[in-house]
Amino acid sequence: MGIRQKVKVRGGAAVAVAAVLSLTLAGCGGGDVKPKEAQKPAPSQPQESGTQAPSPTGGGSSKPLEVIATSAGPAGIVLTLNSAVRDQGGFLTVSGQIKNGGSDVFVEVTAWKGNEKSASATSVAGATLTDKAGKKRYYVLRDTEGRCLCTIGITKISAGETIPFFAQFPAPPAATTEVDFNLPTFATATIKVSG
Repeated sequence: MGIRQKVKVRGGAAVAVAAVLSLTLAGCGGGDVKPKEAQKPAPSQPQESGTQAPSPTGGGSSKPLEVIATSAGPAGIVLTLNSAVRDQGGFLTVSGQIKNGGSDVFVEVTAWKGNEKSASATSVAGATLTDKAGKKRYYVLRDTEGRCLCTIGITKISAGETIPFFAQFPAPPAATTEVDFNLPTFATATIKVSG
């Protein structure tokens, strides 16, 4: 047997021994671990109306979100804005919820995409921010393929349904602390910028 053949045999044997040892060690531990008890869901607490709303992310957080503005739309649709936060990259992200408070399915959502050319047909890409002090309007950012950096895929809102949304804009100057948010079909809402 040549040196190369011995090295291959020894290498293969080393791999086999390592596999056997790892299986043996895995089988030895954890013999006295008790099974976990099933977690009981926390009792649901009623939401207070007015200044707070449930989380738009649906992440199960019981902490209500702050409401910084609301705006009425057509057919009982209500826009609730929860935050307008600057980030380190020079962007401003506005997030909130749209609720159908009416008794019918709302399907007139295409107006929310705006008139600007976009690859996001069912979205909130038509949202704008206006910095009145700086006399400048900001539009929802787009990626390199024309898709908005915002919530997409909104085709209808059933009666009583609430959907979360977000829209990302270029951040206004640091001195700007208040902007007007507008989404087509809703009244303009003045919101405070944080961050």
